[in-house]
Amino acid sequence: MNTDRFLTIPAEEYHAASRCGRYMSSHNLAAFRESPELYRRKTNGEIAEGESPALALGRAAHCLILEGRDAFDEQYLVADGPVNPKTGEPYGKATKAYAEWIAAQTCEIVSPRDFGFIVKLQKSVWLHDAASALLDDGVSEATVRAEYRGVPCQIRMDWFSREYGIVDLKTCDSLKWFEGDCKRFGYVFQMVLAVVGYV
Repeated sequence: MNTDRFLTIPAEEYHAASRCGRYMSSHNLAAFRESPELYRRKTNGEIAEGESPALALGRAAHCLILEGRDAFDEQYLVADGPVNPKTGEPYGKATKAYAEWIAAQTCEIVSPRDFGFIVKLQKSVWLHDAASALLDDGVSEATVRAEYRGVPCQIRMDWFSREYGIVDLKTCDSLKWFEGDCKRFGYVFQMVLAVVGYV
């Protein structure tokens, strides 16, 4: 694979181009498969996409595992928030002190508890023989853009291994339910854009 076609663009720029429909993406295809009207309403901005705590945690895990600690520290701050001097405990998230503190932050916040979990995920991935081989030599979070049948498309690959090709890192609560997650979240359809990107 010729990596000269790989683009390094910020995640927000990539997602903004998908959200407005400028580029087709796996998420846009998922919306279209569910309903062309849903796709139209999402790309017109009539439906805002929220982010669940699980999705935010998965994004942080992807960053640490695939991009490393330096990239993680640029994007995230590990903290519970400001500490109440009277109690020695962090202020609650519903307090004015916490609201003022969070408004002043320039990075996304990850709690120390969640960070500990993410570090365990990182160690598990890198200590796994097959996973460490897949992630040994490659590029993280690269974007490829191409046109397919007149439709501008884009893919942001979790990892591109120079030896094995596209590696898609998935986090899940349990391997027991992973097959169901694949169907529910349409993981098998995400490779459509991977193929389109190389046509």
